[in-house]
Amino acid sequence: MAAQDQRQLADAVRAACIQAALDGYERAQIAGLCQEGAWECAVDAMRMIDLKAILQDPAAAADALQQQRGQGTAAA
Repeated sequence: MAAQDQRQLADAVRAACIQAALDGYERAQIAGLCQEGAWECAVDAMRMIDLKAILQDPAAAADALQQQRGQGTAAA
């Protein structure tokens, strides 16, 4: 795997982890969980990331996450 491809894959995985954690934490807080419970939900959300989708097309996955982050998570 070329260095550029590795970097793109790493960026896509990082973006997916960040977005999953933010979404999971926000949903847990809205549901009334304490901070510790919300953190556990954030970690669980990261565990549920569809890595196959990222591996198939890292650039598309990263772009989709960037667009989602720009729109905010209010739709969740």
